[in-house]
Amino acid sequence: MTRQMTNILNEWDPFSCGAGGYDPEIADVLQAVHDLDEPHNLAVRIQAIYEHSFEETLPYDACFLLAKSLLAVKGLGECTL
Repeated sequence: MTRQMTNILNEWDPFSCGAGGYDPEIADVLQAVHDLDEPHNLAVRIQAIYEHSFEETLPYDACFLLAKSLLAVKGLGECTL
C-alpha cells in the first residue's frame, strides 16, 4: 500500500523534480493519509505540505484529485472483519 502511494506521489511530480525529489514531502503526505479520511482535509494538508517546501500553492483541484486517489489505495489496503 505504501509503495503504491509513493509511486502515485512520485508520478504526480507537481514541480518537475523527478522521482526521489520529494522524499520529505512524500513522507509527510503518507502520514497525512494515515491520519485523515476525508478527501477535502487531505487535499488541504497536501497543499500545506508542498507550499511549506516549495513556497508555492498548488491548485486545490489537483490536490483533491490526488487525495481521492491516495484514499482509494488506503481503502483497498484496509482489512474489514
